[in-house]
Amino acid sequence: MISVAAETTDLLVSLGVAPARLTGGDLAARSPITGEVTARLARYDAAAVASATKRAVAAFLVWRSVPAPRRGELVRLFGEELRANKAPLGRLVTLEAGKILSEGLGEVQEMIDICDFAVGLSRQLYGLTIATERPDHRMMENWKPLGPVGVISAFNFPVAVWAWNAALALVCGDPVVWKPSEKTPLTALAVQSLFERAVAAFRAQGHAAPDGLSAVLIGGRELGEALTDDPRLPLVSATGSTAMGREVGPRLARRFARALLELGGNNAAIVRASADLDLSLRGVAFAAMGTAGQRCTTLRRLFVQEAVYDPFLDRLKRAYASVAVGDPRQEGVLVGPLIDRAAYDAMTRALDEARAMGARVTGGERVEAGGPDAYYVRPALVEIDAHAGPVLTETFAPILYVLRHERLEDAIALQNAAAQGLSSSIFTNDLREAELFLSERGSDCGIANVNIGPSGAEIGGAFGGEKETGGGREAGSDSWRAYMRRATNTVNYGAALPLAQGVRFEVE
Repeated sequence: MISVAAETTDLLVSLGVAPARLTGGDLAARSPITGEVTARLARYDAAAVASATKRAVAAFLVWRSVPAPRRGELVRLFGEELRANKAPLGRLVTLEAGKILSEGLGEVQEMIDICDFAVGLSRQLYGLTIATERPDHRMMENWKPLGPVGVISAFNFPVAVWAWNAALALVCGDPVVWKPSEKTPLTALAVQSLFERAVAAFRAQGHAAPDGLSAVLIGGRELGEALTDDPRLPLVSATGSTAMGREVGPRLARRFARALLELGGNNAAIVRASADLDLSLRGVAFAAMGTAGQRCTTLRRLFVQEAVYDPFLDRLKRAYASVAVGDPRQEGVLVGPLIDRAAYDAMTRALDEARAMGARVTGGERVEAGGPDAYYVRPALVEIDAHAGPVLTETFAPILYVLRHERLEDAIALQNAAAQGLSSSIFTNDLREAELFLSERGSDCGIANVNIGPSGAEIGGAFGGEKETGGGREAGSDSWRAYMRRATNTVNYGAALPLAQGVRFEVE
């Protein structure tokens, strides 16, 4: 089999990335599949950030005046590039992020889907006409392009989250400056190359597209800090840990910029006695083990009603023991590697802390695969009595804490006791239980599901959560409004000048 490094280079070149960009730098890109170095990239500095932002500002002054449906045409062409290159880009996601092949392809499909959504949206950036108390007046609100947008993305969805932001930003009239995770920079270079192809096709149709509509900045946290502090970026969308959000949010607030934060998620599911246990098992297994537990929507806490606890846990243990862990390129493998040693160490610490509390741990051991610098683990089931300690900490690894409950209200209270509020679900065939869970007395999360797990969101709905998840919303619904500014306009088409609220101010 060809080495991961050689295959990565071949894919990047096929996607239009110049080979010279992959060597000679001091940022080592690694594949979690084997731990081997796949490229050595040059790091950008603060001056490069300033230059990219300057180009984005210049691009904005042109792009904001291009009609929105025409801006949508560029995004449509980008979606076509993604369709034509879904297989190689999806494979590259697998090599760089360690996702199984179907998940790598699924991430590219998310990009395609959000492009389709954004193209339709380009003809639906609706304002309102508002009733006014003054005769011969019309009051309305409409939406204008906001300005260049900074995007800081995480390793676990190295390209899809950027696309959620970029597709909407571009149809709304905003250029994008992107700082990808330093753990997954290569997929960003490939996506930028495909976007440049779309721009070339757009221009070939006779449309004007300024330079600087999209830029990729390769480097560490210092680049994210520079984007966050740049007054020319009125919005920064940042995806990552709650700790990162605690730094980014206040810095943006100091300069009165908008923050779109999608942060941690200590997600929970409730299994009730009335549930279809076959369906529940499949839903829990994917949500807890998919992407090796490295989704922000990964299921981390499971509350099972007492009456079905033992039979359900027996089946879940068998599923955990049988799931194939290994090289994500291989057919039948469902759990690939952790991203790096730091993730493995964090998982080990969490399991040690749980054992010290008397928890019973099934799985969690390291699986020998990929070599000494690759970190594969068997997903861990942790039966624990106390909703405390590591249970209340988001560990980005396949650990599922399982607790008993009897009253639904108690399970909901425990679910909502987490600091984060991203995603949640209940498995039940009782309509009253489902509706209570979805009510104002139920889940306090931004995503609340019935009879599906908390992960696997579609782009049509707004994605994000409450509390320490950050409050931001990306992708569908009306999330586009984050990338625009609202103006309220009043037009007097009469000859008189009545004032609102009955105010009189007469002058000669």
